[in-house]
Amino acid sequence: MPATRAARRLIPALAATLAFAAPALATDLSQMTDAERAAFGQEVRAYLLQNPEVLVEVMNELQDRQQKAEAANDQQLVQNHSADIFSDPNSWVGGNPDGDITVVEFTDYRCGYCRKAYDEVSELVRSDGNIRFVVKEFPILGEASITSARFAIAVRLTAGDAAYEKAHDALITLRGDPTPENLGKLADQLGLDSDVILAKMDSDEVTAIIAANHALGEALQISGTPTFVVDNTMLRGYVPLDGMRQIVAQQRKG
Repeated sequence: MPATRAARRLIPALAATLAFAAPALATDLSQMTDAERAAFGQEVRAYLLQNPEVLVEVMNELQDRQQKAEAANDQQLVQNHSADIFSDPNSWVGGNPDGDITVVEFTDYRCGYCRKAYDEVSELVRSDGNIRFVVKEFPILGEASITSARFAIAVRLTAGDAAYEKAHDALITLRGDPTPENLGKLADQLGLDSDVILAKMDSDEVTAIIAANHALGEALQISGTPTFVVDNTMLRGYVPLDGMRQIVAQQRKG
């Protein structure tokens, strides 16, 4: 079946080639008679059977064009929403605030791939030394995700960036469920006022920040986490450390 579908896609591309082999055969499919169309189909089939590697070449070219189109679309989306992506005052900034490259991560604390990426992103930022790292709270995996994000945002609003960083690190590695009891204990362990944090979690201010991040994610056509923006390049999904380093290096080259 895949070969049949690919063959149908090949017909316009092969028409010109087959015209040289069969000059009497019309190559405008809409102008063909039934007999000519049947003959043309037989020519196409024979050509593909004799040259099956053409299918692979064409599908590779199609995939390459699609990837380039998607990358161009992503770059335009990033450009259109750059202020909200890179300069949002409600998002925590770590790493080197004056770095020459900005890496933005849309993250969900309950996301397995976000947890997998956590150590590698931390190592990337630490070892590079010149990366400005921005975290976007983007809870999309249910109530536990939203509760975790609310806690992190409430910590930042009430206790500042340093406390947020510790809360972020704790939440991404949290083994239990983010129940009020567990979050209260976590706040205490971080040296924070648990009553203040828990009360702030359900505030309109926290709700508005999450809503704004969700609206930005929708505008950027983000449907999963982690999603990264490295300057003007969007990475939809987990990328290993070496891959991230290569992308950062490419962005520096321009």
